[in-house]
Amino acid sequence: QLQLVESGGGLVQPGGSLRLSCTASELSLNIYAMGWFRQAPGKEREGVACISISGDSTNYADSVKGRFTISRDNAKNTIYLQTNSLKPEDTAKYYCAASITTVHTMCRSIVNWYDYWGQGTQVTVSS
Repeated sequence: QLQLVESGGGLVQPGGSLRLSCTASELSLNIYAMGWFRQAPGKEREGVACISISGDSTNYADSVKGRFTISRDNAKNTIYLQTNSLKPEDTAKYYCAASITTVHTMCRSIVNWYDYWGQGTQVTVSS
């Protein structure tokens, strides 16, 4: 059973930055496509960004394009979400997820495409 642990959340002022990390328990993270999702109170979980197994393909929600960057370091079993120019509407609990897929060059920001989930890390953007 793959275990994912997120970290790096916190309270930040509008315009600030945070780097979220997601560390996996297995040594072979490079067999999973990875994604970041978020969920605000009273709202559905939404895809923020994803990255393919190869790392060559990424996708972003329109609301975060140009501000967030997803990356992966398979040697450290970790993926990252660099969040810049944060806005109050980015406030949510952020989750990372892993998908078992045989396609190395694509990813999808769809909740039911993912097989494993972390417990989440809270991001609050407020002055």
